[in-house]
Amino acid sequence: MGRKITVLRLGHRVVRDQRVSSHVALTARALGADEIVFAGDHDPALLESISKVVEKWGGGFKASYTQDWRRFLTERKAQGEYVVHLTMYGVGIQDVEEELREAYATRGIVLVVGSSKVPIEVYELADINVAVTNQPHSEIAALAIALDRIHQGKELTISYPDAKITIKPSRLGKLRKKKNSREEIN
Repeated sequence: MGRKITVLRLGHRVVRDQRVSSHVALTARALGADEIVFAGDHDPALLESISKVVEKWGGGFKASYTQDWRRFLTERKAQGEYVVHLTMYGVGIQDVEEELREAYATRGIVLVVGSSKVPIEVYELADINVAVTNQPHSEIAALAIALDRIHQGKELTISYPDAKITIKPSRLGKLRKKKNSREEIN
């Protein structure tokens, strides 16, 4: 198994969490996760939006929905994946980042991020509860830091050969130009 990162976004609410859940998905994709699974309200528009991002920007990132997050976590644990709950109440990521990298390499990881109040059962089902800081912060920040620590910065240069849109970095701003059927943003 190994070399797979799934993000489980708990408690998605269609109207209230649309923007934050989108940003969780964008962060997961951009920083090297393989898939995101949403639990809470079923939101086909959110899944379609993520699918369109992948279609334009490339890669094999997947987005799906589960009606039963408990079953999802139980099944993934039974398959051997390492369940990591990102919470400010956990142990410091700096103290367990090697453990996370080892789990990623050998077992695969499920990174769990919440939205509204996270049920105590999540803390109990997790193999480990990990904090990027013990101060209030967002699930987006926690996810970004966790993925960066797991990948050791290598995710910052990800590129996808099937991308229809790419960015050419520039110190002076952005220019848009289309090249063949591929759009480059500079």
